Amino acid sequence: MSKRDWTGRHVLVTGGSSGIGLALVRLLAARGAHVSVVARDESKLAALHREGEPIATASADVADPDALRHAVAALQERHGPVRDAILCAGTVLPGYFTELPADTFRDQMEVNYFGIVNAVRLVVPGMVERREGTITCVSSTAGVIGLLGYSAYAPSKFAVRGLCDSLRMELKPHGIHVAGVYPADVDTPQLAFEKPFKPKELVALSGTVEPMSPQRVAAEVVRGVERRKAVIRPGLANRLLCAAAGGLPGLLASYCDSVVAKASR
Repeated sequence: MSKRDWTGRHVLVTGGSSGIGLALVRLLAARGAHVSVVARDESKLAALHREGEPIATASADVADPDALRHAVAALQERHGPVRDAILCAGTVLPGYFTELPADTFRDQMEVNYFGIVNAVRLVVPGMVERREGTITCVSSTAGVIGLLGYSAYAPSKFAVRGLCDSLRMELKPHGIHVAGVYPADVDTPQLAFEKPFKPKELVALSGTVEPMSPQRVAAEVVRGVERRKAVIRPGLANRLLCAAAGGLPGLLASYCDSVVAKASR
């Protein structure tokens, strides 16, 4: 897929009213795509809607299958069948496992994992029928490396990783490309929200590396989809970290343990 191929394509972006999703919406609209945005915050969607064509919006919670189905149906009436889906909607609440409310674990799984499942189930049948399309699911580095403080968040992102791997194999024969995206910290409203809740050990593990801008992440995501990459890891440092998790898991675990021990003192 080249840059010009986005022209006229209907791209569905969940969680597209802020952060990485919003950066993707604006980038793809500038590339000539017809972009549909699903998010919960109606005020942010209204502001985005005022930016005009080729952006359409609908308010829905991705964790609510019926609400999401109605929203996507309305957007497809506007822009036609979804040819590309980029699924960014997510939530995070860090904290110590013993202190997190019980419903936090279920809430994060419902939005981060089942929110993607719900969206994929809506768009895949049409893609299979047309034998063409792309599905891009935003996971996280926390979907590759589980960290202290992310005991509710990381499992939901690991689940997204497993879903992407399985879907890639199943849908490739139908002409559908599936990609998983694994960003580290990104300078988004969600990162700002979680900051006060981060245990000190998680702050130490995050290190002193500056968060990436959502615009840079969006550019890497689009480039990765264009190049038909199955795994997109924005940022060199992030790629090295993920490589260490896969190739040197014992060494990485020892390093993390030492950081946690030092931060706990």
